Amino acid sequence: MQVKSFAKINLGIEVLGKRKDNYHNIRTLFQSIDFYDVLEFHLISDNKIDLSGPDNTISWGTDNLIFQAALSLKQKLGLSNGIKIKASKKIPPGKGLGGGSSNAAMTLLALNKIWELHCTPEELTEIAKGLGADVPYFLTGGLCLGTGKGDEIKPLEDLPVFYCVLALPDVSIPTSSIYANLPESLTSEEKDSKITKFFHNRNCSGLINSLEEAVFSLYPQIKIIKGLFQANDAELSLVSGSGSAVFGLFKTRKNAQKAFKEINSRYSVIVTKTLPRQGYKNRIYVGV
Repeated sequence: MQVKSFAKINLGIEVLGKRKDNYHNIRTLFQSIDFYDVLEFHLISDNKIDLSGPDNTISWGTDNLIFQAALSLKQKLGLSNGIKIKASKKIPPGKGLGGGSSNAAMTLLALNKIWELHCTPEELTEIAKGLGADVPYFLTGGLCLGTGKGDEIKPLEDLPVFYCVLALPDVSIPTSSIYANLPESLTSEEKDSKITKFFHNRNCSGLINSLEEAVFSLYPQIKIIKGLFQANDAELSLVSGSGSAVFGLFKTRKNAQKAFKEINSRYSVIVTKTLPRQGYKNRIYVGV
């Protein structure tokens, strides 16, 4: 079985405050995009997880989220099933696109089918939460509200499809370093929430990413990229997650291509589209 593992962008992030477990409560809008890795699964008779991929810069050992997802499922259900997994990666790590989290979620979905486990969505979500804050989102896709650590997911009505121009600077940003540099006073009250206002007007142009100040202070070149998108009339341009990817959303292919041509002369850039939930679910499974 082959599975597509799609990336995400964050149409907005608001930090609500630090938790007792040292994580932060946030309010965010997840949006899937048509940019993906491919995972290939083969049953094996041995009671082991055999994970590999052609990219030597990525660890394919026990610390990989694909491996951890398969192991968590085996341990949770007391399984002795074996699996061989090959991963073809396009989504770069350290860019705020959720590639590793997406891979973990797709591993849960695929193994639930291949091993005929009949786990409910709720059961898979509980396992996903133990793997990472973003992992539960990828079990749903489309436009979703994320609260708590980002792991409490509420599906929302999808927006019209946007062209998404994605700039990928040559820097990987550890999420922990951005949260460690947030101002202690940074909070977002409900009355000031741009995301809450979005629920009423469905206009994404006013959305913000509260992590950007910390990102820009550590990596000033990323602010320049956002400025290029804004100068090219993006409907919305933000750092995705904690970066380093920066996206611009455009209503027309013409405007997207114009921005692509200008930014591509300086940075690695791709043009894709936002992916509604039904399209996301329809396109996960490539074949058996």
